[in-house]
Amino acid sequence: MDGTTLETMRTALRGPVIGPDDPGYEQARSVYNAMIDRRPSAVVRCHDTADVMAAVDFVREHGLEFAVRGGGHSGPGLGVADGAVTIDLSPMDGVRVDPATQTAQADAGATLGELDHATHAFGLATPAGIMSTTGVGGLTLGGGHGYLTRKYGLTVDNLVSADVVLADGSFVAANPSENADLFWALRGGGGNFGIVTSFDFELHPVDTVGVGITVWPLELLQDVMRWYRDFLPQAPDDLYGFFASLSVPPAPPFPEKIHGRKMCGVVWSSTADPAALEQTLAVVDEPGPPAFHFTAPMPYPALQAMFDALLPAGLQWYWRGDFFDGITDDAVDVHAAFAASRPTDLSTMHLYPVDGAAGRVGPDDTAWAYRDAVWSGVIAGIDPDPANAPALRDWAVSYWEALHPHSMGGAYVNFLGADEGRVRVRATYGGHLDRLAKVKQAYDPHNLFHANQNIEPAPPH
Repeated sequence: MDGTTLETMRTALRGPVIGPDDPGYEQARSVYNAMIDRRPSAVVRCHDTADVMAAVDFVREHGLEFAVRGGGHSGPGLGVADGAVTIDLSPMDGVRVDPATQTAQADAGATLGELDHATHAFGLATPAGIMSTTGVGGLTLGGGHGYLTRKYGLTVDNLVSADVVLADGSFVAANPSENADLFWALRGGGGNFGIVTSFDFELHPVDTVGVGITVWPLELLQDVMRWYRDFLPQAPDDLYGFFASLSVPPAPPFPEKIHGRKMCGVVWSSTADPAALEQTLAVVDEPGPPAFHFTAPMPYPALQAMFDALLPAGLQWYWRGDFFDGITDDAVDVHAAFAASRPTDLSTMHLYPVDGAAGRVGPDDTAWAYRDAVWSGVIAGIDPDPANAPALRDWAVSYWEALHPHSMGGAYVNFLGADEGRVRVRATYGGHLDRLAKVKQAYDPHNLFHANQNIEPAPPH
């Protein structure tokens, strides 16, 4: 972008337009995953919906490439692209709660921490993620799962309306009665159809939750995983627990004697009586004695923020994901082998439950294509040192290649890497791809929004 175009853009927008020669450029282009090092031609920091509309009009009319950035957690860094304009929504971070209707409206740049802070004041919450630093926008458009999913469904199951800026710069509402086809596609189809500037969510009574952490020695992983695969799906929807392979962090609540040790574990939460969680988890010694077990009542926002300090912005990340409708004995063996060979202490594998309430939504009710999945898995190579980036990628890819034959074929779209190709994107959108392509043709026929896990428009009739 030449200097004249940059100055013209600045006059068209209320928010700042940051170019490569501006003092704040390095910070403006940086994203959560430090493995992503891209140089956009400008970063447009939108203050409001009017800025978003003006930015979309400007990039379209000038034939510019662009990417859209919300809260900024995107693993593949889809919010920035070399030589493209980044439309940065992070200044738009307001949340408004209506306790009478038990709904909240979150602006596109809000984080889960900001959403949780606002709703918790009223003893309410909606299902969304496991870290407070995650952006509401990207998480929601991919489907969204988290601690409340078994009880209250996916994030998109609790989305009641969205405000959207379309490719022609117009502004529309999407909900069951307005632009219903667009509303369907937004719930799992990613950022393919426009820029959502605000999300309206249904809220549920959630205040203090029961929280538990159980870790076992790594040599028990196969026994623990076989026990976990049988125990959790038959448990009441109030109970949630994600399985992890990990190195024990050198911090409370873990005792010093196990700091840094390779282990496997489950992070539990319960929306039932917090005091009853310890009794519910009295069975955790069945696969073998835990090295550590802890339960406590906790405000829901504190649970959401529990891992923020362990995984701050600026680490190297490489991840791969898949959905699973079961965990075979052969898959257990794969997990055991790669848990033992994790390249760094922060590298991990998580299995997130997506059954319960999420599994009882109709398979065609939203664009989320895997309502019969029981787990959404992610393999993440993580470390602060850029020199370890190749090792992180090699481990994650090798692990994924060994595990993928035991999967359902597709992944949570937010766990797809940018380098996985069209076959993986098609597998992830599954049987909904043709319908999504038709919605794309209706709302973005020229594929203006393509810096994403892209759905190409269906050919016009």
